[in-house]
Amino acid sequence: MKSTMQDQPLLVSSILKYGAYAYGDSEVFTYHGDVISKHSFIEIAERSAQLANALHDLGVSQDDRVATFSFNHNQHLEAYYAVPSMGAVLHTLNIRLFADQLSFVINDAEDSTVIADIEVLPLLARVLKDTPSVKRVLIVGSGDTSILEPFGVEIFDYESLIENQPKSYQWMEMDERSAAAMCYTSGTTGNPKGVVYSHRSTYLHSLSAISGNSLGLNSTDRALIIVPMFHANAWGMPYACFMAGADMVMPTRFLQAAPLADVIAKLRPTLASGVPTIWNDLYHFLLTYPVDMSCFRLISSGGAAAPEALIRGYEDNFGVHMIQGWGMTETSPLVTLAMPPHGVGEEDRLKYLLTAGKAVIGTEIRVVGKEGEVLPNDGRSIGELEVKGPWITGSYYHSDSLESFDDGWLRTGDMATIDEDKYMRIVDRTKDVIKSGGEWVSSVELENTIMAHDGVLEAAVIGVPDEKWDERPLACVVLKSGSEVTPAELKEFLASRVAKWWIPERWCYVTEIPKTSVGKFDKKVLRKDASEGRLEIVKA
Repeated sequence: MKSTMQDQPLLVSSILKYGAYAYGDSEVFTYHGDVISKHSFIEIAERSAQLANALHDLGVSQDDRVATFSFNHNQHLEAYYAVPSMGAVLHTLNIRLFADQLSFVINDAEDSTVIADIEVLPLLARVLKDTPSVKRVLIVGSGDTSILEPFGVEIFDYESLIENQPKSYQWMEMDERSAAAMCYTSGTTGNPKGVVYSHRSTYLHSLSAISGNSLGLNSTDRALIIVPMFHANAWGMPYACFMAGADMVMPTRFLQAAPLADVIAKLRPTLASGVPTIWNDLYHFLLTYPVDMSCFRLISSGGAAAPEALIRGYEDNFGVHMIQGWGMTETSPLVTLAMPPHGVGEEDRLKYLLTAGKAVIGTEIRVVGKEGEVLPNDGRSIGELEVKGPWITGSYYHSDSLESFDDGWLRTGDMATIDEDKYMRIVDRTKDVIKSGGEWVSSVELENTIMAHDGVLEAAVIGVPDEKWDERPLACVVLKSGSEVTPAELKEFLASRVAKWWIPERWCYVTEIPKTSVGKFDKKVLRKDASEGRLEIVKA
């Protein structure tokens, strides 16, 4: 027996049309430092149509890949909607990839068109000679474009190109399972792998993000989108905000603490999403240069575990609730959020906030042991996290990678445990967990505990060879300005907070922790530096 319901495809164009219709006066603010521009949702919809018309005139057709090489701004948002809605495929290029990785993903995706910011043209020029599929570049911003001329691509000014185009477009009706956008993993080992999002997955992911048990986005919100739009589609926020009617604040390239504080002071967002390194920098800046943070109902953190000291610090000093979440490029990315249960006390509430959270509606999670057995949700059993759902990839583009999947579940490479309340905690990445004397040491938990010390700004922990225990932790520490904390003092600090055998005997002080293209600690760089003798390691 079939239902009597109408069969309407779930498309990106549906989100665009609904947002413009129901919340046409909601606004998108783009922060340029000295100037803030704004566009209503209706204007964004009209400009998206103008972009689609321009791309069509240039010969972009169904399934053509249109890449973006841009920061967070309204033009990037227009591409988010125009490209998938006209039947083409949006490919967001990571500005921070190495040249060989960037050329690989452009060639793998076969991008025909690139929409690029004027500021990043030198980065694009490095790879154009090796990316023959690129025929044209649309440039956002004014400046010298001669650096592209030797490569024989057509060059267009974005604003001039769309200026006289019609403000409406007959958006394509298509199968909701058609490709809408693609992102590539950050490629920490080997070449990046392509993940292709469908219209359906994007729509359902957005619905989950705006639900009350998730981020609860609505038309009274103003979301500061710190997560780069080239990273897992800015965690889906540009689509979720348009669906919910929430204002958006786009900070362009200004992701440092001082300009972010200025954005908060001037535009008063109610919600923001970013990685812990961003929140850590902003937190320490605000301690010296306070800004009224009462506008926020919550800030969300993902990409890595947030230290307890940071969560407490925002709560105690600024009255801001920080909620952690977990996801990957492969998961669109929202899978879990650490919303505490109703009615718990303050200390119990913190216990939940320190987890990666509970699976949101539409997703399933489990932990699997070494022999493939599904482990119990007891908060103690540690295994590899596997996930499943309608916005979680079931394969990689141009790659089998069968080892990444387990009977329909995505193997994440994260070691995790799930407790009786169904809250998940990431113990470590499988490649980062330290095996010492046959027992696991969680580098994540150890470094977050070190960062709870008042004198520590950042800390990353890696495993290094040890003759007796096979492997032992090496703690790489960045001290706060003026701090002179010794390894002995840090060991004493850890003594009452972690298992005795977890405490590192090897320490080094560095000026900064290397970061990946998406702001996570880049431990492979630290491991290489340690193995090649470039770190001054002190035994204590």
